[in-house]
Amino acid sequence: MLQTATLHKAKDLIYYKMDASDGEIGKFEEFYFDDKFWTIRYLVVDTGNWITDRPDRRVLISPYAVRGINEEKKLVVTNLSKKQIKDSPSWNNKQPVSRQLEQTYYEYYGYPAYWNGPYTWGYYSYPAVREVQKAAHTEKPWEYNLRATAAVSGYKIQAGNDEIGHVVDFIIDDKTWAIRYLIVDTQDFWPGKHVLVSPQWIERISWNESKVFVSLSADSIKQGPEYKKDSLITRDFETRLHSHYNRQGYWSNEA
Repeated sequence: MLQTATLHKAKDLIYYKMDASDGEIGKFEEFYFDDKFWTIRYLVVDTGNWITDRPDRRVLISPYAVRGINEEKKLVVTNLSKKQIKDSPSWNNKQPVSRQLEQTYYEYYGYPAYWNGPYTWGYYSYPAVREVQKAAHTEKPWEYNLRATAAVSGYKIQAGNDEIGHVVDFIIDDKTWAIRYLIVDTQDFWPGKHVLVSPQWIERISWNESKVFVSLSADSIKQGPEYKKDSLITRDFETRLHSHYNRQGYWSNEA
């Protein structure tokens, strides 16, 4: 059974170090997520100066490789060796993560492709490295684009006819690696108030306009629970949040 997840703010993790099985590999920099399931697909790590034979010192780490997050030590622990990471497919962070690169990356590590199958992680709801029968790979891979969390920060939030704020951060589940909430600063609408918006409440995104359209009214958001940026997000708070918008909690569908 899936263990209870811990929710983390994306920007908090930027200060965390990354560990391989045989030593420190660098510092976390940002996330890449897909625009269908809103799930983290890669952690971008700046390896500093210990990798010198590639055009960019940044590497991609899949959630498949993450063993855990130590909040006390501000550390993300992986099950990879430094040699595995050094020999992994090269990537230039000035270019998008292409499907061709992903296929090469997944073949290198031997991970099951998350884009094959109906669920968030292919045939599973969370990143479990398991054998999947070849006969199961009959479903057409779903289409998606990868987006950087840093690039989407600042996007405007549109509720009906009203622009109610902008994205300042993301809340990430450390078991499924789903983005559970966008943190929205409503200072232009209600000074000083932050609110949470689930990706499940998004109607559409205009990437050209840098704007997120939500299926919530401005009045309902104004009257909704306020998110205190230094507070832990408890299940009681989440239940109250979803009840206010008359929406089912994501946890009700998880086994």
